[in-house]
Amino acid sequence: MQTFFKDGVERDPATQRSEAIFRSCVHCGLCTGTCPTYQLLGDELDSPRGRIYLLKDMLENDRKPTKDVVEHLDRCLSCLACTTTCPSGVDYMHLIDHGRQVIERDYQRPLPERLYRSFLARVLPRPGLFRWLLRLAPLGAWMRPVLPKALKAALALSPDRLPAPAGTDRPGVHAPAQMNAGGTRGRVALFPGCAQQVLEPEINASTIRLLTRLGYEVEVLAASCCGALTHHMGKATQAEATATQMIDTVLNAHDRAPLDALVITASGCGTTVKDYGAMFQDHPAMKARAKQVAGLAQDITELVTPTDLEASKHQDAMLEGMQVTYHSACSMQHGQKITTAPKTLLRALGAQVREPAEGHLCCGSAGTYNLLQPEIAGQLRDRKLRNIARTEPSLIATGNIGCMKQLEKGVEVPLVHTVQLLDWATGGPRPHQLDGR
Repeated sequence: MQTFFKDGVERDPATQRSEAIFRSCVHCGLCTGTCPTYQLLGDELDSPRGRIYLLKDMLENDRKPTKDVVEHLDRCLSCLACTTTCPSGVDYMHLIDHGRQVIERDYQRPLPERLYRSFLARVLPRPGLFRWLLRLAPLGAWMRPVLPKALKAALALSPDRLPAPAGTDRPGVHAPAQMNAGGTRGRVALFPGCAQQVLEPEINASTIRLLTRLGYEVEVLAASCCGALTHHMGKATQAEATATQMIDTVLNAHDRAPLDALVITASGCGTTVKDYGAMFQDHPAMKARAKQVAGLAQDITELVTPTDLEASKHQDAMLEGMQVTYHSACSMQHGQKITTAPKTLLRALGAQVREPAEGHLCCGSAGTYNLLQPEIAGQLRDRKLRNIARTEPSLIATGNIGCMKQLEKGVEVPLVHTVQLLDWATGGPRPHQLDGR
């Protein structure tokens, strides 16, 4: 794709990088076949190729974002299925991130929309505030008839069960349950996550039990947010401030005693943390530190091996022969390119792993997408649920808290995080989602 920037248009480093991305696109249109919004809406401007044209026109002509441009870019889930499909390696992720930052900087959204987006950016990354507001959610049900659409969607997603805060989410060090001849097997930091520790603290507890059982020392970090949610809303300054705190926290832990890995169990967070090098590439003072943290980041299914599970498999493990449908989060399969490891681990425990049709399509969660674009998110959720139901699962496993909360109210079988199953099969407690089943 050729670019024709007008004379005098200033091309800052971000725009220069976007221009290079434009030039790598060959107009083939293969991305439209795997783009969820194009599949639903059938509008070329709601496809990656269409959004690339909109962004190119806006940047090369130095135009301010218009309402139509904002509408089509807002509909993008950042699921990154297009990057998996693209034969030319178009870096769509960083292109859409740049577009959102330009919109946040140069476009004046209607006041109610600005207030709602600011509310989400303030509340979701703060576990204490988020938990407090969720406790008030039942009161909101009385006001549902007069609430705007977006707030109705937020209330619909609020959990029926709000767990109590877990001690395992507090910063601290957990010693390995068993020591090798040479001492611990390794030392890892665990990122507890912001929404995850409120909505499903058992995920972190399962991770700690599993890793200490395998001989790792686990340090739970004080950082509660990685910056992913605000980053994908285009709020670059806020995201970078949060990410800087995360980087400092990880490297302080690394200075106390070297870390072998930074373990992340929410794949949406993992995708962002692994991309810290790009987020801070224009910040000389932070660039090397950001890359160091990105290099430490691993999903739990990258760290644990089938050999680990075989050696620790508990005699009362109940996964043998169980029909487990694995839902691969977009941030896992498209963002981090982790496609086989979770399924391999589940099969190592004896599970019969199935995958739903159209597994490449997003479930509609996508960070704050289901709160900002509830109608499209709802259609994608229903499509995903139908495909999952056709696999006739005994239970469903996934590696992302957002997907869990998007799908759990529409399934008739337990939906659990993969690490909960790995913990259970190696001596941990039965996942609470299976109670009464």
